[in-house]
Amino acid sequence: MRRREALSLLGGAALLSGRATAHPTPPEDDPDGTPPTRTDTGYGPLARIPVEGATDAVVSDDGTTAYVAATTGYAVVDVSDPDEPSILAERRELLADREVGPLGGIYDVKLSGDTLLVVGPANAGGSQLSGALVVDVADPANPERRAFYETDYPIHNCDLEGDRAYLTANDGERRALSIVDVAEEPTEIGAWSLREHDERWGELDPFPRTLHDVFVRDGVAALAHWDAGTWLLDVSDPAAPTVLGHVGREPETVLEGYKSGADGYDGLPGNDHYAAVDEAGDLLAIGREAWASEERPEAGPGGIDLYDVSTPAEPDRLSTIEPPPTPDATPSGSWTTAHNFEFRDGVLYSSWYRGGVKRHDVSDPTEPEELTWWADRPHAEFWTARVAVPGSTFVASSRATASAPAALYVFPDADGETTWGFGGDAATATTAETPTPTGTPSRVSTPGFGPLAALAGVGAGTLAWWRRRG
Repeated sequence: MRRREALSLLGGAALLSGRATAHPTPPEDDPDGTPPTRTDTGYGPLARIPVEGATDAVVSDDGTTAYVAATTGYAVVDVSDPDEPSILAERRELLADREVGPLGGIYDVKLSGDTLLVVGPANAGGSQLSGALVVDVADPANPERRAFYETDYPIHNCDLEGDRAYLTANDGERRALSIVDVAEEPTEIGAWSLREHDERWGELDPFPRTLHDVFVRDGVAALAHWDAGTWLLDVSDPAAPTVLGHVGREPETVLEGYKSGADGYDGLPGNDHYAAVDEAGDLLAIGREAWASEERPEAGPGGIDLYDVSTPAEPDRLSTIEPPPTPDATPSGSWTTAHNFEFRDGVLYSSWYRGGVKRHDVSDPTEPEELTWWADRPHAEFWTARVAVPGSTFVASSRATASAPAALYVFPDADGETTWGFGGDAATATTAETPTPTGTPSRVSTPGFGPLAALAGVGAGTLAWWRRRG
């Protein structure tokens, strides 16, 4: 990996679709007060490439190709040269020939071998096409549609292990996991419902028990069920999933919290947004997406909790990775709550919206050690962080802000810190690793917000807030 000289590129270097550009120079009228010219004098991204509507992302096993969910489609990005990523393919207006097409609201993609799973819409609302698109990416530059599994529910998130797709199925009272065989013609081969597992959860409104995300490794699924906690399932027999363990509160406790006002959908406790286990399956991380309010300032932002699940029926909480500081942790403020993450070789790679991206050494999970923190609060809102080439690079997808377009960033897989918009809006640099040029982005409007905005069952107040944001 070659080192790059630090430059300050002033003026209008517009971001062109499909071309990589370096980190943006904040505009002079930026309300966050970041200096109008800046250079990452220490740790910083190697490159950034605009991807309209970018949300989540995954990386091929060899680390050369990233697949980006892009709201109205998906993009395939060549990251084999980390200094100069390029768009290999971009697919928009998917299944537009369908009566209620195209497939939209695409917030998640997953990859297994040469198969890419593209799902949507993330949120319910109106008459629209819903389902899972199965794509052959043996040639990443020429992805080919293989099949489509149409559903009667929106799909916010998914996972793919081998030929089995795992879909979040949230609609009305149903808050369930659907398991679909996608080897040939997609067919549901199993399902699991929290309410059917324990009817007491049926007393709680649907939204707080939403299945927000699913992560599967070696036949064990981790289901992040928001205020109903995280559930570990043995899905090796998809026709008969069995519960291995549960991290969270009992239904009576959650119900009482909602009735008393001590709990609510937007804030802690609860808010299990994303969960994943390490390669051994013994260490579980649960990210809690949460916000504060005037009534409950302690309700957010949420961090990442680490648990020993070597005995799944007896999970043991080991530590918490706290979220980056924020001047305003409310939904209308600067989001620094936990989002998606990945374990790899004793390191946790994490994203925190405007709180940036981080790397933590979790080889001793009782005392996670922060290795890396990079943030640019006005210009990047990171959705995920994923390893590309271990010890060399990782990627992170950022949705658009009012000051910068959505993009995929490539970072060095190395220690260091440079933060903009934190610590008095001054950058701190603790290493001289890979300094990064600066450029000027085109101004774009922020896309619709709301990872969970319009799922059926959301309260009127919450819906009104999401609409204001979007």
